[in-house]
This record gives sequence, structure tokens and C-alpha cells, in this order.
Amino acid sequence: MLFNIPIIFIMPFYYNRGMDIHHLRVFAEVYRQKSFSRAAETLLLSQPTISEHIKTLEEELNCRLFDRLGRTIVPTKVADILFPRAVNLIEALEKLHEEVANIQGRITGHIVIGASTIPGTYILPAIAAEFKSREESISFEIIIEDSRKITDMVLHHELLMGVVGARMEPEKLNYTPLVEDELILVSTDRIINSSSITIEELKTIPFVLREEGSGTRKTLEEYLLKRNLSLEDLNIVATLGSTDSVKQALKSSLGASILSRISVREEIERGVLKEVRIRGWRIKRNFSVITHRKRTLPPQYQALFEFMKNRSTGSSVR
Repeated sequence: MLFNIPIIFIMPFYYNRGMDIHHLRVFAEVYRQKSFSRAAETLLLSQPTISEHIKTLEEELNCRLFDRLGRTIVPTKVADILFPRAVNLIEALEKLHEEVANIQGRITGHIVIGASTIPGTYILPAIAAEFKSREESISFEIIIEDSRKITDMVLHHELLMGVVGARMEPEKLNYTPLVEDELILVSTDRIINSSSITIEELKTIPFVLREEGSGTRKTLEEYLLKRNLSLEDLNIVATLGSTDSVKQALKSSLGASILSRISVREEIERGVLKEVRIRGWRIKRNFSVITHRKRTLPPQYQALFEFMKNRSTGSSVR
């Protein structure tokens, strides 16, 4: 609650004309990401702008908030104390805006939604644009991490909502299907010079794998397990930390990989990569909206949730 925030942290933001809530938003995002550049990407700001916000806040509080150790930043003790209070203050102000908007019959506010790589890159931006065209007073922030990280952030109340491709905490989180996806084998002719292969042939092909925590990897592991197989049965030549890095490796003919059809649609249409059918295999999954079972969504989040739920009817990737 706002009233629990020490007055020493509230006073500067209300009485200094050069200070506004956006400084706190930037600080909170840098603190979460532990990176100026990643915070800049998330907030759609330049890195110098992020640095200027943090510098202004440090000058206002007359203390350092982050220690710069080369390319790494480490929050100071003051930052550790300020972060939860800043989040509370941001939420309190947003709640005030929501209550005023509700009285006026409008949907307004800031939405922070987490997403794993595929929905965060290929699905949510279009949804955000469509929703904002209907609710002009809404602003968005999309945080992209792997499915495990986004799940943990919703589980530990760091996020109210996320979109992921793997069901990791079904006992504690609600999973509402958004878009159906299919995982397919992708390669170049140099690695697989045919349109289909058998499971036994798959075991011999150099294979590029996503990192642990990836929803794509978890879905693949679960599918292999159903067939009494494991990742150890594959000829893994590399493990990479993003879909884009896997695609680049495939284009260089490092190996083949199982990827989301959504993520490689453009490359397949251009002929840069190709789909190879694994005879007898079909791996389907849903990208789902996740929310905590014990959390009540604020009005703008509830409106987005209903919008996505209605939009998902019949949505699939073919």
C-alpha cells in the first residue's frame, strides 16, 4: 500500500518538478533485467535515455543505485530497498488511474505482460496493437524470457499475466489456450536431402537444441518420453539460447532442429529453410495465457484477458 512507503522515498517524487513516475518505471525495469540494454529493449527506449533516467533518480536520492562492473550492473543496497517500494508506488498510481477511468467508463492503465520467445516475438505485438486500437488509453510493456522464467515471475507475483508454450505449474496457475502451434523438424538440404525421415534416421542427424527452460525444449522432451526416447538418443551438436540463434545455426547447416511452425514460417516460404516430416510424428501444443489462481486481475488486465480469450476461438497455426 502507498501509505506503507517511507516518506523519504515519496517526498522527492511529489515535490520535485523534474521527477515523475516514469523514472520509477525505468528504475524498476533496470532492476528486474539487471541490464540497461535489456531494459531499453523492453521499454522501447534508447539506452542513453535509460541511463539519463537512472542518473536523475540517483541525483534526486543523492546515492548510487547500481554499481557498474564492466558490462555488468549490480543493484546497491539502496536499490534493493527502493525496488519493492517503487513497485508499490507505481501500482498505487495505476490503481488510482483505473478507478478514475472506471468512473468515466474507460479502460486505461499500463499493462506489463511476460511472454516466452515465440509468443513475445510473433504473437503478442499484433494482439497489443489490435487491443490498443480499441482501448487507446492503454500502454504495453512486453517482457520476453524463456517459459520457465515467465512462469516463475507469475508464480512469485512479479507479473500478473504471461503467455507461454509449456504447462509447468498447472496446480498453481490458470492456463487459458490462446493459439495452437505445431513443432516441426526444420533443416537445409545439406543436412537432410529428403522431404521425410524415420525416427531412427532422426537419431543420427546432427541436432541443434534450445536451452533448458525453453517451452519448445520441454514439449519436445515430453513427446520423446511418450515414445520411450530422450534427448540423449539424439545427436546433439549444439545447445543455443534463443529461437533466432537456432535458426541462424540451421541456415549455416550446423544441423537440424525442432522449432515452432510460427517462428520459421517466413524462412520456409522464402526457401531458406525447409520442413522435414518425421513419419508417424505430430507434435501439437498450445500457447496459453497464464495467471495466478489467487490473484485478481485489475480492470485493464481483465479486459485484455477477455479480448485474448475471445480472439483465441478457432486460432491455430497451419
